[in-house]
Amino acid sequence: MLPRGAIDKIQGNVSKPCFWKSLSPGQNWKSKPMRIIPEEFVRRTPGAFEHRVVFSVRWENSWQLWLEREKNELFMIEEDWNEFVDDNHLGPNDNLFFRHDETMNLEVQIFKNNGDEIIDVPLEVEPETEPFHPTPKKSHRETTAASASVSGGSANGGTNCRGRQRSNDVKNPERYLLNPENPYFVQAVTKRNDVLYVSRPVVQTYNLKFGPVKSTITYLLPGGKKEEGETKIYNGQPCFSGWSVLCRRHNLKIGDSVVCELERCGGLVTAVRVHFVNKY
Repeated sequence: MLPRGAIDKIQGNVSKPCFWKSLSPGQNWKSKPMRIIPEEFVRRTPGAFEHRVVFSVRWENSWQLWLEREKNELFMIEEDWNEFVDDNHLGPNDNLFFRHDETMNLEVQIFKNNGDEIIDVPLEVEPETEPFHPTPKKSHRETTAASASVSGGSANGGTNCRGRQRSNDVKNPERYLLNPENPYFVQAVTKRNDVLYVSRPVVQTYNLKFGPVKSTITYLLPGGKKEEGETKIYNGQPCFSGWSVLCRRHNLKIGDSVVCELERCGGLVTAVRVHFVNKY
C-alpha cells in the first residue's frame, strides 16, 4: 500500500469526490470487496452512479461497468470488473485512485507501492485507437513520480493521421471514404464505450476543432439514414454521445469494424460518416 504521506499528497490536489482501492491481506483484485463502490463516495455524488460507470485511464482506454445493488451496497458486476483487472494486469503492489469526473464517469490512476504512477499502456493492452502506421512505442511500463499532477492526463504520442481498430486491421480503409481528403479513423465495436472517442493523435494531426459541449453531432449512415448525438468532453478528450444507441439499432456486434469519416463545416467537426465494414 502507498505510504500515508504519498496518499495525502495525491489526494490533496483533488477537489472532487474520490476513493482508493488496494489489497488487504488474503485478498486479490477479483475478491468481491474489490467490486464495491464505497458508500461515502456514493453519498457525495447523489444520482451520478445508478446503473453503470465508465472508467477512463491515462492512455485513453475506457471501460463501461454495469452496477447492481445488494442490500445497501453498490457493486460493479463481476464480469465487467474482472475484465478491467485483467486488462490492466493488476497485481499486489498496485493501488487504484478513483476520482469523480462527470456523471457516470470516473478517472482511474494506478500507482505502485513505491509511489510511481503507471502512465502508459500496461503490457499487452492496446489503446482504443492507434496510428495506422504506428511509430515505435516507449516502454509499456513507463512511470512517473506520484507527485505529478493528478488532474493532467498524459496523451499517447503519434502524429500519423490515419487510424485503425484495436485488432484485425481493415485493409485499405481509404476505399470507404466519400471524400479521400477527410480525416478518418477505424473503430472496433466493443462493449466498453458508451461514446465514440476521437483519439488525441487524430485530433492533433488534423488540428480538429469541435463545437461546444452538448452541440449536435450527426451520424451519417448508409442509405441516407441519420442519427444524432452530442459533442462531449470526457477526461479532456472529445467524444460523441449516441454511439451505443447507434450500435444497438444497427445490430453491430463486438468486433465489427467501423470506418468513421469526419465531416467539417466552418472548421468544426459537425458529422461522422459511418461506414459499416462488416455489414455493407
